[in-house]
Order: sequence, then C-alpha cells, then structure tokens
Amino acid sequence: MQKIKSLMARQGLKSPQESIADLSPVEDFRIPSKEEMREMREQPIDPQAEQEIINSIQEVYYSNDSFDMVQHELEKLPPELNLQELEEYRDQLKRQQAAVSKKVADLILEKQPSYVKELERVTSLQTNLQLAAVICTNARRQLSISKEDFTEASLGLLANQRRRHLLTGLLKSLRTIKTLQRTDVRLSEMLEEEDYPGAIQLCLECQKAASTFKHYSCISELNSKLQDTLEQIEEQLDVALSKTCKHFDVSHYTRVQLAYTLLEKTQTAMDQLHMHFTQAIHNTVFQVVLGYVELCAGNADTKFQKMQYKDLCTHITQDSYVPCLSDLCKALWEVMLSYHRTMQWHEEQDNEEPPPTTDEAGAADTEEAVVDHSYVKKKLEHGLTRIWQEVQLKVKAYLLGTDMSNFKYDDFIVVLDVISRLMQVGEEFCGSKSELLQESIKRQSVNYFKNYHRTRLEELRMFLENETWELCPVKSNFNIAQLHEFKFMGQSRSPSVSPSRQVLSSQDQVLSSKDQEVLSLFQHFSQEGNPFERHIDNKDEETEDVLASNGYESDELEKCVYQDYDSDSDVPDELKQDYVDEQTGDVPLKSASRETLRSRKKSDYSLNKGSNAPILTNTTLNVIRLVGKYIQMMNILKPIAFDVIHCVSQLFDYYLYAVYTFFGRNDMYESSGPGLISSRLRTTLNRIQESLIQMDSLGEGSSIVHSGPGEDRKEKVPSPHLSQLVVLTASETLYGLAQRVVATESLVFLAEQFEFLQSHLDTMMPAAKKPFLQQFYSQTVSTASELRKPIYWVVAAKALDYEQMLLLMAGVKWDIREIMSQHNVYVDVLLKEFEEFNKRLGDVSRHVRVPLPVSNVLWEHCIRLANRTLVEGYGNVKKCSNEGRALMQLDFQQFLMKLEKLTDMRPIPDKDFVETYIKAYYLTENDMEQFIKNHREYSMKQLANLVNVCLGSHINKKARQKLLAAIDDIDRPKR
Repeated sequence: MQKIKSLMARQGLKSPQESIADLSPVEDFRIPSKEEMREMREQPIDPQAEQEIINSIQEVYYSNDSFDMVQHELEKLPPELNLQELEEYRDQLKRQQAAVSKKVADLILEKQPSYVKELERVTSLQTNLQLAAVICTNARRQLSISKEDFTEASLGLLANQRRRHLLTGLLKSLRTIKTLQRTDVRLSEMLEEEDYPGAIQLCLECQKAASTFKHYSCISELNSKLQDTLEQIEEQLDVALSKTCKHFDVSHYTRVQLAYTLLEKTQTAMDQLHMHFTQAIHNTVFQVVLGYVELCAGNADTKFQKMQYKDLCTHITQDSYVPCLSDLCKALWEVMLSYHRTMQWHEEQDNEEPPPTTDEAGAADTEEAVVDHSYVKKKLEHGLTRIWQEVQLKVKAYLLGTDMSNFKYDDFIVVLDVISRLMQVGEEFCGSKSELLQESIKRQSVNYFKNYHRTRLEELRMFLENETWELCPVKSNFNIAQLHEFKFMGQSRSPSVSPSRQVLSSQDQVLSSKDQEVLSLFQHFSQEGNPFERHIDNKDEETEDVLASNGYESDELEKCVYQDYDSDSDVPDELKQDYVDEQTGDVPLKSASRETLRSRKKSDYSLNKGSNAPILTNTTLNVIRLVGKYIQMMNILKPIAFDVIHCVSQLFDYYLYAVYTFFGRNDMYESSGPGLISSRLRTTLNRIQESLIQMDSLGEGSSIVHSGPGEDRKEKVPSPHLSQLVVLTASETLYGLAQRVVATESLVFLAEQFEFLQSHLDTMMPAAKKPFLQQFYSQTVSTASELRKPIYWVVAAKALDYEQMLLLMAGVKWDIREIMSQHNVYVDVLLKEFEEFNKRLGDVSRHVRVPLPVSNVLWEHCIRLANRTLVEGYGNVKKCSNEGRALMQLDFQQFLMKLEKLTDMRPIPDKDFVETYIKAYYLTENDMEQFIKNHREYSMKQLANLVNVCLGSHINKKARQKLLAAIDDIDRPKR
C-alpha cells in the first residue's frame, strides 16, 4: 500500500483519509528508487516482452505473503560464486521487478476513476453516519423518559401478579404434600379392610404426585417410603392370594386379581398361585396326619413335628387310619375345589368381552391383556396335572405307610371307597386315570385280600365243621339284594358304575336321576358339602331284617304269605314257639296259632306250587354275605377283579366239596347207583380236590384222586369234617334227610345266587380272563343240582328194606300150573315200605320243607331201587312156568297201581326195565340172542337166568351154550 501511495504521490494524486489507511497494507513491496523508475520509463514498452518477463518469474514468489525472497535467493547461490553469473542473474531479477512494477502502475492508473468515485461515496457515508448518531442520541433520551414514566410502573404490577400466582401454586403444592404425608394412615386402613385394589390405586397416585413434586427435598423421602409401602402391599397381597388355596371366595379373589392387574403382575401372580397351591397341599396333609399322630401318641412330644411326611404316615394307628384318611381327602378336596373354582373364575372373566378401545394406548393395553389371559389359561391347565400329581403322591405315601393286611373288612372297604371316590375326583379334575393311586391301592389290596381270603376260608371250614345243617328261617321274599353287602348293586344302574356314584347321601336324593347323571362332583359340591363325608352314613346304615319272624313276615305281609304258602311243613317245631329276634331281642307282637298252622296242607314236597321261603343255613348266609363283600371290594377296585372272582369261585368250590363229602360220598352205594355222579360233576370234584384241598388231612380211601407230590399248599385248605352233632344213621329221621335237604338245597340256592350274579361278574372280569368265569359257571355252578342224586341215593338205598323183599321173593313158588288171581305177599310188604317212607317223608317235611325236585329225586331213587330189586328177585328164580311169569306180571301191575296212588311221578321210573325183563321169558332162541345184544342194562346173572330158566325147557343144550357164550362175550370187554 505504501508503494501505491508513493506512486500516487509522484503522479500528483490526493491521499485518502487516515481512517481507512490501515486497510491491509502490502508491506512486502519495496518502493522503486528514482533510478529504477527512470530505467523503467526508458525501457521500451513491449507488452508481449513484458508479459514474458512476468511469466518467467518463479511460482514460489506468488506462494504467500510471508515468503522471504532474500532467504530464497541466498539459498539458491551455488557453493562457488561467479561474479559474472551473479551480475547476470541480478540484472534478470531487476528486469522482472521492473516489469512487475510497471504492470502494477498501469493497473493503478487504469482503476483511478473508479477509485475516485468510491472515495466520494465513502465521504457521503461518513456524513450520514454522523447524522444517524445524532438521531440515535435523541431517541435514547426520549426512551429513557418513557421508561421512567410508563414501563417501570406497569412491569412492577405484572411482576407482583406473577409472584402472587407462584405463591398460590406453592400453597397448593404444600397442601398436596401435606396430603401425601397423611396417606400412610389411609393405606393401613385399606389394607386392614383387604381393599387391595384401592390401596394400590392410592399408592400409585401418590407415587405419581410425588414424582411431580420431586424437586422438594421432603418429597424425595416420601417417594422411597411409598415404594416400601407398595412392597408391603405386595407381600400382604401374596398372603391374601395364598388364602384362596383352601377356601375360595369370589369377591376376595376378584379383589386380589384386580390388585395384581393394577400392579401389572398378572403372570407373576399366577406363578405364585401355583406355588401356594403346592405348599397348601403339603401343609394340609402334614397337619392332618400330625394331628392324628399326636392324638394317638397321647403326649406333648414335639418330635413328630420335625419328621418328614412320609415317616409321619408310618405312625398312624389302625384305629385312626380310616378317620385320618377321610379327613385327609376332605382337606385335599377343599384345595382341589378351590383350584377348580379358580379356573372357573378365569373362564368367566375370559368370556366377558373387553370394552372397545379407540386410541393407540387402549389397543396396546388390550393386546397386553390378551397375552396375560393366554398365559393364565395355559398355566392353569398345566397346573391341573401338577396339583393332582401332588395329591396322588401325598395319598400314596399315606396308603403305603401302613400295613392294612389285618384291617377289618368294613374299614378296608371304606378305604377302597374313599380312594375310588378320590380317583373319580381326579378323573373329573384333570382327566387322570390316577396310576399312582391305582398302583398303591392295588398293592395294598392284593396284600390284604390274600390274608383276608385265607382267613375267610379257614372260617368257612370252621363254620362247616360246626354246622348242624338246621334251617335258617328267612322271609319268603328273601333275596340277596336285601343284604347290606349287596346294597350297592341295587343303587347302581349298571355294574360298571363307580360306587362313589352309586352311594348317595340324603341331599343327593333330592335331585332327580337325570340331574345326578349330569352333575359332576365339582358341580354338586361346589358351594357346600364334601363327597368324602358320605361313606360314614353308609357304614352306619341299618340293614334290613331278612330273618323270618315266627315262620312268616310282619303283619302287613301276613295275608299275602298265607295266600302264597299255606303249609307249616317248613316251620320247625321249635320255631312254632314265640320267636325272639336275634338282632333286637324283642318278641313279635303276634304269632301264628296252632290251628292256623295245622290248617295248611299236609306237605310241601308233593305240591306242584312255586317254592316259598328259600332253604338255606347260617353258613350259606355267611357265604352269600362274604361273596357280597368280595364283589363290593372288586367293584371298587377293578384291577384285582380276577383275583377276587377266583377267590369267590373257591368259596363256592369249598362249599360244594363240603356238601358232597358230608352227604354224598359213600363208596358202597355210589358204586351201585347207575350214573349217579356225572362225568362233569366227577371232573369238578377232582379239580376242587387237586387245587383247593390239602390231601394229608383226608383218609387214604376217601380221596377221589391223588394230587401231585410237588403241589403248592399255600392257598389250600384242609378238608372239612362233618359235625358230630349231625346224625345220618337214624332210620327214624330217614338217615338225616332233613339235614341232607337243608345242605343240598342251600347249595342249590347258593348256585342260583351265583347265576344271578353272573352278568355283574362278567362286566367286572377282564376280557382276557372271561373264559375262566364261563368255565366256572358251566362246569361248577351248574353242577350243584346234580349233587341231589348221589346225596339222596344214600337215603333211598336205606329207606326201604330191599334185602327182606329179596328173601320174600325167594320163598315164592314160580313153577305153578294155573293162573293166579291174587298177588304175592312181597308186593304188600314193599308197598307198606313205601307207605312208611311216605309217612317219614311227611314227618321230615314238618321240620324242613322238602321241595318238589327233592321229593321227585327221592321217589325216583326208591322206585328205581325197588324195580331193580324186583328184577334181581326175578333173576334168582330157579324154576318158572308160563303161569309163574303171568304171576310176576300180576305182582308188578299191583305194585304199580298202588304206587301211583302214593306218588305223583309220571311215568314210573324203570317201569319198562321190569316189564321188559318179565316179557323176555317168552322170547324164542333167535329173539333172545338179539335181546342179549340190545339190553346191556341187565347183569350177566340176570341174562343167564333168562337163558337157563326160561328157555331151558324148550331149547336144547347146544342152543343154551350158544346164548351163554354170547352173554360172556358181552361181559368180556368190562373185565
């Protein structure tokens, strides 16, 4: 800039003002000296040459203002200086400098008019600025006056108003703070009232308010205190949640769930709820068992409280076992019912449609609620199995903690019924088949039932050995359904119905049968009652009196009894006295008069009427009751159904075997009776003896077959012996006919009851084992009536004096020559024997009713024996004529005519047997040979007599030898 100024001064130009003289001076330019200027002027002006000189200047000179030219040029000097080269280089630099200076001067001169014009504008601007400064000074003075007169007064008023507003807000905040500090009292009151949603709502509002006033130091402490209070509320809420596990209350649970919803901890609440249910099950069963254990221990020793539950269960006594189990199941039922009602509550909540939401926040809340509901539903459904598993484990530990093999039957049945009902609860609760309970109760049942059945068999043997086979008087309409042991069958619609559904308490009976089918246990006992209280009522239920009172029923039934049954033959003499009821000890108010009893018909055995009161003994009744107990046990516990039915069959087997050994086994008469024991009956008796009877207790000759040497005796019973009080040898009593009738007919009655139970047993039997049941019925039960033949054959064989008749027939002369019109004396003697037999049969029937099938069997046996005796007598004849054969026919016809008046049997048994034998005397040689081949029912002796006596008179010796040889050929295969 100094160079420019000096150049301008030389050219006569005016310098601008000093106020702008400091504008970026270019200090690096040196002012040319006068000589330089002169040289510049003297040099020829060639623009092109000048431009080339300028272009030859190095670029480094244009780099920046801080460039040191002198230092640059000095650094360029070579190590060895040459004066000539230096001068040439100096001249070159001078030419470059002169060209640059001339170029600058030309540019300045070229821009001078613009410079002058701009300088004028600057001068004018300076003048305007001075004027503006004067105006601003005047304005500031006027504003100062306005501020003092107007603004300060108005703004003061506004400031005071603002301060008042702030103070009003502060007062409101102080009042809010005061309210916040008093919320603790209200929160405590709401917690005592169990208003958890309200307490949480209040606490959350207080927290929100506290966050608004957190800039106050006192509020920061209150905020932490509210947080502690909220945690305390959560703890109390958890305790309240645990209370719902035992006694579910809808309003209480609704408050708790609403509280957790406000806390946004619905899923956490559900996790806690399942934990509480598990803990409730453990605490409940432990307290119940502990209470009984300490009660039975009888001291204040606290060692039981420190025991594990499994060990505690082993200290339960036999007397307290059933009550404790009942209370245990009642308590567990309460827990499961609470869980069931909890699920119902959530299902009802899910079914309620949520209110419609329009804003985004509401939609987000709804989505979150759907997620919570889904989680809760899955958690509850999964918890069903867990809860039931816990229940099973606790009850299983209790069941296996005690050996129940020596329990009373009624107690064990109660245990089975309770567990059966518990398994039904489990099925309704979560669809479980209760494998743990089934396995544990099956183990106990098998153990119990083996001991129980063994004891019952021993008792049955004792009963049979002490049984006098007297009639047990029962009502004429007696059936097993009247017995307490079979009550469950009458209450069930089908045998497959669980006993817990069959046995109904008094409140159940109010419902219709349709309602009973629809309502489940959880529905029926949802509000009150407990399904495990009902068995107590059943246990104390009085059974119906099935015993007859003085030979007939009560006064209300007396009339129909006389119409149905008008014979006193089934009433023993001692029962015609005033009968004292065995159960109550009371004497009936009214007894039948002797005239009334005598007015009944003579005998029942000859009546073609239906039977009246069943014939059975005390032992039979006990067996029936025992069968009822077995079936009841099997009905409750189906897994051991086959074992139970097998044992039931053993009861019947043993009873049948005993009746046979007491009354039917007589080798002498058995061998003489044609086909008395069928092959089926013989097979059955052999099977019973092999599988059930201990052979070492039998006599050598009394066994039917001999059992194998290695037979397992563990489940065998010694063969029973007939009581010494039973006399079977007295002819006056027809050789114990009354006892035989009672024994045999009671067995037949027992078989009939088994037939009645077959359909029920068939439904209980596993499919794979049903052939056993069918075989038992077809080969054992159905053979009971077949015992009548061998048992009554013994009586028939002794009732008549067949030997005397043979002696009388031997004294008759048969080779007479004239036709006789009078029969022989032996016929009258035989008929007299039959009349005596009929009289004795009538005497027996006065004590024991002789059913028509029995009398028929007796008469059939006697008539068959008499006819065979006749044939035997005719076969002993040494000499006989045709007139003698006619006399035989006359005797036999007389016998038949009189016999038909004594008995109602038609046709007379073995009538053809005698007539055919008599008529055979008239056969020719050829006919006789055919007769011998066709009639093998006659003995060798009888056939030989026909040949020798009858045909001997009109055939030669050779023909006789031929016929005898034919007889011998027939007999040879028998040898």
